[in-house]
Amino acid sequence: MPVATPKQYEAMLDAAQKGGYAYPAVNITSIVTINAALKAFADAKTDGIIQVSTGGGQFASGLNVSDAAFGAIILAEATHLLAEKYDILVALHTDHCHPAKVDGFLRPLLVASRKRIAEGKGPLFQSHMYDGSELPLDENLEMSKSLLKECAELDIILEIEAGVVGGEEDGHDTSGLPAEKLYTTPDDMLTVYEELKPLGRFIFAATFGNVHGAYKPGAVKLKPTILRDGQKAVTDKHGAEAEMDLVFHGGSGSELSDIRETLDYGVVKMNIDTDTQYAFTRPIVTHMCENIEGVLKIDGEVGVKKVYDPRSYLKAAEKNMADRLIEASKDLRSDGQTICGTV
Repeated sequence: MPVATPKQYEAMLDAAQKGGYAYPAVNITSIVTINAALKAFADAKTDGIIQVSTGGGQFASGLNVSDAAFGAIILAEATHLLAEKYDILVALHTDHCHPAKVDGFLRPLLVASRKRIAEGKGPLFQSHMYDGSELPLDENLEMSKSLLKECAELDIILEIEAGVVGGEEDGHDTSGLPAEKLYTTPDDMLTVYEELKPLGRFIFAATFGNVHGAYKPGAVKLKPTILRDGQKAVTDKHGAEAEMDLVFHGGSGSELSDIRETLDYGVVKMNIDTDTQYAFTRPIVTHMCENIEGVLKIDGEVGVKKVYDPRSYLKAAEKNMADRLIEASKDLRSDGQTICGTV
C-alpha cells in the first residue's frame, strides 16, 4: 500500500481519536531504519507515522552534501517506494523545525510537495512540525498561522508546539529552562485552538513535563492531567467536536501508566526516537563484542569477512528496532488497528 493520501491520513487521526489509541511516530535516518519501521507496523498490523528530523535529513544526505532538506526528500521518496510492498498505511512527517530552520528545511519540503502535486502525485509529506515554542506564544502563532495556510493549500497537516519539551535533541538544548516552561496552560491551548482552527487542520504538541532523551525511572515528572484540563477549556467553550488531536513528545522511557492516561485526553501520536536508537545499536554492540577477532584485522590477520560485512549486524539492528516499535504500538493500543482498505 502506498504512503497514505491526505484523506487517508486524516482518517487515521480520526480513527485514533475515536478509538482511544495513538500511533507511534518513529524517527528514521536511513534505508535500514525505514525498513525497520515498516516491518514493525506490518507485523503489528498497525498504521504508523515515519518522521525525519533536520539532523536525520542532514545525516541521510551524506557528509559532503550535509543538506537537511535534501536528505529528508531522499528518505521520503524511498519510503514512498518501499511502503508499496506493505498492507498497512504510513504517513510521513517532519520532526521539530525551529524558527531559524524554516527557510532552509520546511519551506523547501513544501516546494517539493507542490512539485509532486503538479505531477499528479500526492504531497511528499503528509504533515510537518513547526516548533516555535522557544518564542513568546503570539510570535509562535504568527509563524504557525502563516505556515498552516501554506500547508493547507497542499492538504498537509501542520503540527505545532506551545510549551517546551525539555532535554536535548538534534543539538537543540532546552535543559536550562525553568520548570514552568515545560507545561502548557489551559489558556495556551484555548488560544492555539482559536487562532489555528479557522485556517486548516493541525495537531498540537502540548507539553506536560515531557523531556527528550533517556532517564532513569522517576527522573521525569509528567503531568498528563494538563492535557485533560486544556482540552476541557477548549470543549467547554467550543463544544465536544473541538477536542484537539494531541502529540506526546519525549515518549521514550515513559511509564506505561502515563502513556495510557494521555490516550484518554486526546493524544493520537507519540514520538519515539531514543528507545529505538538504543534498540538499533544494542545488537550491533553485541555482534562486535562476540566477533571482535573476526571484525578486526589484528596482528596482520585477515579477519572474517562474513562478520565485518555490515549486513551481518544491520539485519539484527533492523529486527531489534522493529521489535521495540512493536512494543510501542502495544503500549499505545494501536496494534491491530489499521484503516488500510477501508478508506
